[in-house]
Amino acid sequence: MADSLPPAERLLNLVIALVNAPGRMTKEQIRSSVAGYDREGSTEAFERMFERDKETLRELGVPITTVHGPAHGDDLGYRVDLDAYALPPMELSAAQLAVLGLAADFWQDQSLRADAARGLTKLRAVGTTASGTDAVVGLAPRLHAAGPALAPLLDAAHARQAVEFTYRAASTGEVRRRTVHPWRVVGSRGGWYLVGFDVGRDAPRVFRLSRIVGDVVAVGQPGAFTVPADLDARAMIAAQTGQERTAWLAVAPDRAGALRSRAVDPSGAPQHVTAAVPADRDLLAVPYTRTADLADEVLGYTDAVVVLDPPELRDEVVRRLREAVAMARRLAGADREEADRG
Repeated sequence: MADSLPPAERLLNLVIALVNAPGRMTKEQIRSSVAGYDREGSTEAFERMFERDKETLRELGVPITTVHGPAHGDDLGYRVDLDAYALPPMELSAAQLAVLGLAADFWQDQSLRADAARGLTKLRAVGTTASGTDAVVGLAPRLHAAGPALAPLLDAAHARQAVEFTYRAASTGEVRRRTVHPWRVVGSRGGWYLVGFDVGRDAPRVFRLSRIVGDVVAVGQPGAFTVPADLDARAMIAAQTGQERTAWLAVAPDRAGALRSRAVDPSGAPQHVTAAVPADRDLLAVPYTRTADLADEVLGYTDAVVVLDPPELRDEVVRRLREAVAMARRLAGADREEADRG
């Protein structure tokens, strides 16, 4: 019975097997001992999968070499050239570890958080102390969680396999089933996006992962499509998410590092904005496209950030604050009622 494993896990199992093999591994040994290959399927299907995996690993820099058997030239085996694959002694500075920590924080999705944390822990073991992390203190990347759709879409994009999912359109609210060739999965502008070819509409499309309803299901065979060589995924996302605007923010000193990292020259601020900046605040000009995304980010800084302009962004932040206060009051009232009943 076939082992149902994601392609990335099968590739990792193959690397581990080849690295730890005392000599070489034949295809039959790989098929029978490496989890992820179908031991009961056809030989042709295994051959295609193995050849694809072998080329993928070589493209990723894993030096898989072909070894001929001592008795027959046709008796082929495979191993990893450990001399070419081994890393030199690793010495990470505190600043480098801090940047890696930011990268781990970036992966807030539950499906990848544990892997990022484990990798960072291992790297810290070979690094120096964390005394030099002040260079990135307060600079935290903010990207909304992608949810359960991220992992299967990454696997399908790697395998070039079509997917099906239910999607809620932003403009109309229409919910319908989509069949898509997943070209790229991109984190951009505060959210996660799938760029691919919508089979039903016979055209390229951009899908925001947060609007996917339910599970993502892989359909058809791997290798079913080719990603366009001239694909510019970020340009497609930019065209989809709308025209870029500027938010004028009054920010407390040494706060909101992520906003400061994206800020542009504020010298062109309108007069009504400059007149409204408190004396103890810095004026930031931050480009953005989606009002809701920036409102969520600003809300996370509480009173360290005040929106001066545009009004619609300020209104969104105020609305969220009022909703939070109303919810806190409801919860407090429920607690009092529970206490009275007790």
